[in-house]
Amino acid sequence: MEELDDELVTEGWRSRWPPMSYWIRVTVTVFLTIFVLESAFSVLNILILVLIAFVLAVGLDPAVRRLVARGMRRGVAVATIFLIFTLFVILFGMLVVPPLASQVTGLADDIPRYAQDLAARDDSIGQYFRRHDVTASVQKFIETLPERIRTSFGTILGVAGRVGSALFNIITVAILTIYFMLSLPSARGTATLAFPASRRERGARVVDQSLEKIGGYVYGNVITSIICGLVALVALLILGVPFAVPLAMWAGLADLIPAVGSYLGAVPAILVAFFVSPVRGLITLVYFIGYQQFENYVLVPKVMQNAVNLSPAAVIISTLIGGSLFGFAGALLALPVAATVKVVITETWLRERGMRGDELAKAHVDAEGRAEAEVRADARERAAQRRRLIERLRSALRRSDRTDGGAKDEAGDDESGQDAG
Repeated sequence: MEELDDELVTEGWRSRWPPMSYWIRVTVTVFLTIFVLESAFSVLNILILVLIAFVLAVGLDPAVRRLVARGMRRGVAVATIFLIFTLFVILFGMLVVPPLASQVTGLADDIPRYAQDLAARDDSIGQYFRRHDVTASVQKFIETLPERIRTSFGTILGVAGRVGSALFNIITVAILTIYFMLSLPSARGTATLAFPASRRERGARVVDQSLEKIGGYVYGNVITSIICGLVALVALLILGVPFAVPLAMWAGLADLIPAVGSYLGAVPAILVAFFVSPVRGLITLVYFIGYQQFENYVLVPKVMQNAVNLSPAAVIISTLIGGSLFGFAGALLALPVAATVKVVITETWLRERGMRGDELAKAHVDAEGRAEAEVRADARERAAQRRRLIERLRSALRRSDRTDGGAKDEAGDDESGQDAG
């Protein structure tokens, strides 16, 4: 009897235990997953470049569609946008590089004189300079600088290699962005085919909303950069910093980089301000530090809340986490990734729970829908306001032209009458 019980227990255990084919499939799946993850990690830099290019393509797609709606072919519209951007970069280089180089050269020539002036002071700074013979040290450093440059050939090669790698990454992103922009309409349909037929409608909604959030992120980033450039222009003009226009252009362009862009954009302006006077340089430094805090914790969360429907806290936390994990690329991609994850969770998990009777999930989905509707209504209202403003400007210009034409006609009639008299 005991042997029969043991045999029954063994047979019951075997009947509940999965067959060997199941464990083979599990083992193969685990190894394939590990292999794919290791392969992805080994080409992580390339994947990040591809993702950056895709985000830029989605963000520029509304501008391409506007040009296509006006009769352009899509390829011509893409080429037009990149031509405009290239011309902007060339104009920026022509405005910024020559004066900045001359300013740096002038600073290098005047450094010994600055050191002598500081050593001649009667305060603690002058005493420090005289005690440590800073003037002679500076003079000696400048005299030996060419020799230092010649002996540090390896360092120069390292810097040149990093600059070349950065240029290669920029060119790669630009080329991929062009290809993504050209193929984006067909890519939408291809992405929905990845979903089963029963879930394809929901998958299409997820894809469309994700692309909309990514485009909103790029649009919001451009808006904050324009604000940064305009405010910097006003501040530099008030402070009397030379080359205010190109320096403000650089500040706005660098501000496209999340989190640290304002600091990178501030460096040339601060250097030029220090060339004018130390006090002006310190004031410029304080301005850019204050503006960076305002942008990171007030402006960007507010703009991105409307653009990608993320709360200010989510915007700040996502940017900090992305920057900490993957540096610049992580900070750049943190918000579109967070917005996409939010769309996926809402559409594939919370909406389904709400349909099954979960009142809390249903209320959350409804709240998200109302927020989306409010954002779209605000966008339509802003677009209508822009159209009304443009129409007013055109009307004012037409009235001005008619007034000028009438005045010229009256002046011509008066001159004709005088000649006849």
